[in-house]
Amino acid sequence: MNEQRMQDDDRLGPLLVALFQGVLYRDDGRLWQPLLDLQSRVRDYCITLGLELILDEAEGYAYLRQRGAAPGEPEMPRLVQRRQLSYPVSLILVLLRKRLAEFDATGGDTRLVVSREQIADQVRLFLPDTANEARLLDRIDAHINKVVELGFLHRLRGQENHYEVRRILKAFVDAQWLSDFDHRLDDYAAHGGAGAPR
Repeated sequence: MNEQRMQDDDRLGPLLVALFQGVLYRDDGRLWQPLLDLQSRVRDYCITLGLELILDEAEGYAYLRQRGAAPGEPEMPRLVQRRQLSYPVSLILVLLRKRLAEFDATGGDTRLVVSREQIADQVRLFLPDTANEARLLDRIDAHINKVVELGFLHRLRGQENHYEVRRILKAFVDAQWLSDFDHRLDDYAAHGGAGAPR
């Protein structure tokens, strides 16, 4: 085995582990370049597990997605679990995705930064009115924390209650979802008005 192959093998393990743990971003310089160098080996390895590598170099992210079975192939057991999202978390994701689309249309900076207050102001429009503002904000904070945990928001160091919207959101809240956006928001508003669980 030649020296380059051994070096590639040493880089492949940590790279695969990072991808199995979640989304890999370009700003992780330690792993991004090895991913670009070894993407064909990563794809070959993952396909045996029923996974495919989704790599968007322009947006700067990569992740693994369950691959659908080809006709006549048996369905592989799911390695990547699906998560059921609550109504408020789904609502925040939709609102952030719309905001990201509007931000991209302006053609300015590549980083969209939002504050807790901006998110809360948007979400409030779709939740039932309440007299207990502090309790509502606590609930919204819990939902924002879930969005951070899912990897769609990133807390900014030194800027309390400010978040970068991660561009991976575009891959999960896709164009089809956005084309139905007005209808979805009408449903969310009706659901919120009916006393949606928060």
